[in-house]
Amino acid sequence: MTDTPAQREYFLDSIRAWLMLLGIPFHISLIYSSHAWHVNSATPTWWLTLFNDFIHAFRMQVFFVISGYFSYMLFLRYTRQKWWKVRVERVGIPMLTAIPLLTLPQFIMLQYVKGKTADWQALSLYDKYNTLVWELTSHLWFLLVLVILTTVSLFIFQKMRNSVRSPRADFYASLTPLKFIALFALAGVLYGTFRRALLLGWEPVLRDGLFNFTVMQTLFYLPFFLLGALVFKYPALKAKFLTLSPTYVVGALLAFIAYLLNQRYGSGDAWMYETESVITMVMGICMVNVVFALGYRLLNSHSPRVTYFVNASLFIYLVHHPLTLFFGAYITPHIASNTLGFLCGLVFVVGLAIVLYELHLRVPLLRFLFSGKPQKRPAPAPSAG
Repeated sequence: MTDTPAQREYFLDSIRAWLMLLGIPFHISLIYSSHAWHVNSATPTWWLTLFNDFIHAFRMQVFFVISGYFSYMLFLRYTRQKWWKVRVERVGIPMLTAIPLLTLPQFIMLQYVKGKTADWQALSLYDKYNTLVWELTSHLWFLLVLVILTTVSLFIFQKMRNSVRSPRADFYASLTPLKFIALFALAGVLYGTFRRALLLGWEPVLRDGLFNFTVMQTLFYLPFFLLGALVFKYPALKAKFLTLSPTYVVGALLAFIAYLLNQRYGSGDAWMYETESVITMVMGICMVNVVFALGYRLLNSHSPRVTYFVNASLFIYLVHHPLTLFFGAYITPHIASNTLGFLCGLVFVVGLAIVLYELHLRVPLLRFLFSGKPQKRPAPAPSAG
């Protein structure tokens, strides 16, 4: 444990915030894409579908690398017990808060939007439970995965911390971009093989929301989370990702083309999802280099405006989803142009989210519930002389 504060990584703070905020145009573009969602426009638009696919193909992989980076950094600062408590509170409390305040009202609204209120009574007890797991977890799934990864990392990070000097440092420093791509492609193959085995031997479990979030999502993002920790531990490895590599750039481009082809020609009854796991693993590791290198070059400085959105990003992300669905259900049908609708959606959702953020800052209880951070009591006013 150390109390020495690490040098502020402004570019990583910024990247993490913007990746989270990128969820807003992602979900708004989903309304106007060719992908079926809770709410969709009358006709899809090709460029918004392409834009949506691009964001979806890499955003969360890079996000979990940064989460792993900061998690290991804090692990070195605290005792194991305090680290686990702090990390779980920071992600678990906002998640539990958002369920009754955001995703439950969102679920009720969608029942009326889709006209499924009468169907609810016809569902079996398990189907009701499973539906609630999917719908109430909703866009909060990454917070649940972070709680699980934090718990698993109690043991992994301890072993990493104990290995002060290790030949692994030379191994990681020697990995070329092609070797990294091959390793993550192999991880995608292993993940896809596991999924296919479940599909053949126990297919219903893949439709279970709790299993999907706690097992499948955790397994997929575990390599990226651990990569983030390794990037913090080994400066030589970090330097590799802060230098833009043509191999990673070309790899990201080819992976995205493969992703689009798989979306266009793949079949869910065949190997579409297994193939996607390999493609998005490769896309993820390539975009880690692209995003880190560009972020280091363009965002590695202090800015009050950026700091504001870094602090606001989690709250804005949490509230944007029901706002987006409200916009899609009640406003989108009245806007003829999809492009105009997308731009209006950005203004509507971002504007209201910032207003709600400012309002919640004025209520200490809400500040705590949406951040997981204990609120300091104001210092007592000095008594008059």
